[in-house]
Amino acid sequence: MPKVSPYLLLVLTTFFWAGNFVIGRAVNPYIPPIALSFWRTLLGLIIILPFALPHIKQQFHIMRRHAVIIITLGTLGVAGFNTFAYFALQSTTATNAVLLMSTTPIVIILMSFIVLRHTISLMQFVGVMISLAGVVFIVSRGHLENILGLSLNQGDLWMLAAVLDWALYSVLLRWRPAALHGLAFLGGLVLVGTLALTPLYLWELQHGTHWEFSTPSVLGITYTAIFPLLVAYIFWNRAVHEVGANRAGQFLHLLPVFGTLFSTIFLGEKLYSYHYIGVVLVFTGIYFATLWRSSKA
Repeated sequence: MPKVSPYLLLVLTTFFWAGNFVIGRAVNPYIPPIALSFWRTLLGLIIILPFALPHIKQQFHIMRRHAVIIITLGTLGVAGFNTFAYFALQSTTATNAVLLMSTTPIVIILMSFIVLRHTISLMQFVGVMISLAGVVFIVSRGHLENILGLSLNQGDLWMLAAVLDWALYSVLLRWRPAALHGLAFLGGLVLVGTLALTPLYLWELQHGTHWEFSTPSVLGITYTAIFPLLVAYIFWNRAVHEVGANRAGQFLHLLPVFGTLFSTIFLGEKLYSYHYIGVVLVFTGIYFATLWRSSKA
């Protein structure tokens, strides 16, 4: 990949992932969560395998030596996270989902402390708090008392599982084999994810849960396979490798920002003053948590 700012990659990643939440919610009537997760991963594998296979063959000895971390990351990042998120979107609102997802930077910092013994700087803490305030301002529509109405249901608990899953994945990326080509690495993760999801999908079929082959379901599978899975994972893995999990995690606060924009574009909703205030707070927080430190270096 040509040299591109890791921060631009992170913005694009959250843009694609916001679409993932919107699509996951929209195709609920047409395809169940495990089926969506399985077919998007299988399609992603079919797409990436021709590009990844030469690198996998050349570096198979590296992949075999680091099989444990590749299997762990593939299970967490490809199979686990999206399945948890799609289950969540069956019974919780997109507002609840993106608000809970926006807590991931805090969870990443905590897991970094537990697993890696990393500390957080004052400016990082300030940035996290400002960005989180922007998120809360958006989802509460400028009235903080609305947050009291966000009760935890089964979908919220699934989303918390997705948050824990993704935070752990991001921290464990530290042990990604440095010598392994990016396509070989992603190809390995998607292969592991497909294998992990296969028995779950067969279990779903045995219990009589089927999906409707329709335009919405096919488009949903196609979008989620290409952009949130392949493109976004390449961007995220590259950015985390360059700036670390703690800094990268701050950009997840952009998820509700893009989610709001998608609602405006596709659902005809209007932008209000609290949207603009929230966006300003989110970007201010990102500045303090990431760019401020770079400009002072």
